[in-house]
Amino acid sequence: QVQLVESGGGLVQAGASLRLSCAASERTFSSYNMGWFRQAPGKDRRFVAAIDWSGSSTLYGNSVKGRFTISRDNAKNTVYLQMNTLKPEDTALYYCAARSGGRFWEFGGNAYWGQGTQVTVSS
Repeated sequence: QVQLVESGGGLVQAGASLRLSCAASERTFSSYNMGWFRQAPGKDRRFVAAIDWSGSSTLYGNSVKGRFTISRDNAKNTVYLQMNTLKPEDTALYYCAARSGGRFWEFGGNAYWGQGTQVTVSS
């Protein structure tokens, strides 16, 4: 069982930056592909970014490409999401996900999920 705890959310103005963190309990963290998703009120959860177990491959959703950067520190069992030039439409609950094996951007039924951290961007 992998436990994921997100942090770093908050209320910021448009144009600001935030860095989200997701700490994992699993000592084999380095074998997990990691991802970030977000869910705005009344909308489905959407893919934001993913990084493979080694950190060598990343993938981003179209709406965040060029503004967000996913990274990981396997020594600290932590994955990060650096969010720059935030927009009001980035407002959502941001979730971290972990999955072992498979394509690194897919987080299906056997993925683990955190509880989320709220990001609110005011205009």
